[in-house]
Amino acid sequence: MRGTPEPQFIRPDPAPSRLTYRIERLMLTPLFRLGLHVGLPALIAIGAAGWYFSYESHRTQIVETYGSLRNEIQNRPEFRVNLMAIDGASITVAEDIREVLTLDFPISSFDLDLDTMREQITGLDAVQSASLRIRSGGVLQVDVVERVPVVLWRSGAGLELLDKTGVHVGPVESRADYPGLPVIAGVGADAHVSEAVALVRAASPLAARLRGLERMGGRRWDVVLDRGQRILLPEDNAVQALERAIAMDQAVDMLGRDIAAVDLRLPRRPTLRLTRTGQEEYWRIKAMETGEKQQ
Repeated sequence: MRGTPEPQFIRPDPAPSRLTYRIERLMLTPLFRLGLHVGLPALIAIGAAGWYFSYESHRTQIVETYGSLRNEIQNRPEFRVNLMAIDGASITVAEDIREVLTLDFPISSFDLDLDTMREQITGLDAVQSASLRIRSGGVLQVDVVERVPVVLWRSGAGLELLDKTGVHVGPVESRADYPGLPVIAGVGADAHVSEAVALVRAASPLAARLRGLERMGGRRWDVVLDRGQRILLPEDNAVQALERAIAMDQAVDMLGRDIAAVDLRLPRRPTLRLTRTGQEEYWRIKAMETGEKQQ
């Protein structure tokens, strides 16, 4: 036994193989590790999802489940709108709003497009602005700011209400429905409402006799009074010219005489146009004066 040699153990070579070396080098690369930890699972998941949805029955089941879940959530009582409240609108405008929206209550709040509904409401002539919200209790709250009519515009289509910017508010069947509003007429009068309002304000001393304003030639205004009288205003500084005419009337009762028109189109040369009766009276007095002088 003494002569038997002891077995020799061969130690493995510590140097890695070529393949192991390359794999270890790849694992040190951040992009490779990201692809291995994230990209590979994502690719497997996408492949599995593609395989699952390749079957028509699976796709139908998913769609039906989603639709059922969506309807169940939308039809819950806390998302249900039961009525609509309109504030800031007259009875007529409120009826127009309900007719335009055509909502069938109760309805889910998910089925309401508030932006589209607001555009529909502001599309009404009488509405200047509107805001919509769904408040507690399942109420669709509509707050409306109506346009305020300041004049009546008599056109070929009839009488229409206009606000201070000339925007149409709505038609009018009879002048008697709005006795407190002045009347304007003429082509293009609706584009100069602010000027017309200023003239009506300046003509307040003649309010009892004022019948309206007429736009002439799209350039200037005529003030129309009762008894067929007119004050012809210039294109520029019309308010100041009207104030001068009113001052002359208050001084000498000019408009109380047989005058058909006061022409102020030429500021330096105002002209009075007499009525037929006034002309006859003028020539009669002129003849008497001439006869006295001849004697």
